[in-house]
Amino acid sequence: METLVVEAEKFVISYLNENLDSKFVYHNLPHTQRVVRKVQELTKTHELNDIEKNVLEIAAWFHDTGFTKTIEGHEKESVTIASEFLKTKDVDEKTIDMITNIILATQMGYEPKTKLEGIIKDADCAHVSSKKYDDYAVLLKKERELTLKKVIGKTDWVKDNISFLTQHAFYTDIAARKWEKRKGKNLANLLQSQNKIKENTEKLKQKKAELNFKKAKMDLPERGIETMFRVALKNHITLSDIADTKANILLSVNAIIFSLVLSNLVSKLDNPSNDYLIWPTVIFTIFTVTSIILSVLATRPNVTQGKFTKEDVANKKVNLLFFGNFHKMKLDEFEWAMSEMMQDRDYLYSSLTKDLYFLGLVLNSKYNLLRVTYTVFMIGIIISVIAFAVAFQLSGGNTAI
Repeated sequence: METLVVEAEKFVISYLNENLDSKFVYHNLPHTQRVVRKVQELTKTHELNDIEKNVLEIAAWFHDTGFTKTIEGHEKESVTIASEFLKTKDVDEKTIDMITNIILATQMGYEPKTKLEGIIKDADCAHVSSKKYDDYAVLLKKERELTLKKVIGKTDWVKDNISFLTQHAFYTDIAARKWEKRKGKNLANLLQSQNKIKENTEKLKQKKAELNFKKAKMDLPERGIETMFRVALKNHITLSDIADTKANILLSVNAIIFSLVLSNLVSKLDNPSNDYLIWPTVIFTIFTVTSIILSVLATRPNVTQGKFTKEDVANKKVNLLFFGNFHKMKLDEFEWAMSEMMQDRDYLYSSLTKDLYFLGLVLNSKYNLLRVTYTVFMIGIIISVIAFAVAFQLSGGNTAI
């Protein structure tokens, strides 16, 4: 039987050298020799008889010879080649069946049913725990590109490798003990590579966005127009701040007055001798509360939808310079929309014009409310003072009578 192993080795070496296409830079003779060495390594620690060891080695030599015929289903072709060779050596059918079953066990997704099948599966995938895993992965990628006649992206390749190593499991205890730790390191390296690829992709996106921004910036019109928009928008924001400050002042003053009325006047109205103060107090309170309500309305923010669609951007219907139109959108969607706007000068300046216009409408509303509030506050103070004066005059006259 040992002589048969030697003859099988000579046959496979010669067969692969003569018949295997040069595109197979991974599934070639060096790979077959590695699998044979791994089989020998695993069989040393398993309680196997000489026949089982020899059968495993022969199967290891022949397991990828089918690549000389086809890629899909190459295991069956390997069985055919092995069977023809073994028959010429007068090997019995039982031994041939053992060898063919072991070869077929190397199919992707096959679950081993015997110890021998588990050993060949572990030996065939031993590269996942190799220190040279990256080198083997490069060869396998190149082979697939050559045989499939298409380029495989680095991102997709790393993702596929991570998926394979994550799902892979060794079928023998000795393989798990010896190789699992190194496989974990290789998986960690792949995950690290994936993170670097993501970081580099993000950097490229940022650079592209910067280039697009610079290009759009170069296409903008004269600086005078930019200055005009900048000054006008700044003035509008300043006026809005002034309006908010005035409203807050009125709100604070009226709140203080209202609290004084409640603490000093209302508490005295339950005394019959102070009945003359009821109507002046009511008038004063009504004007104060009205001023407070108007001050709140002047500073109360409007609630907006905060969303837009790609159709809105395409039709230039949304103003991306106002936060109320995008605050509920995702960052990537907003970045895309801003990029679209910055590449379109008409859209950009239309948005600035709309921003200026709607700020003006808000200011108009605020200042109209403030004017009404100040008027109400002024009239209220005058009427309240007159009411208190009349009330005191009438109360004094009644006392004298």
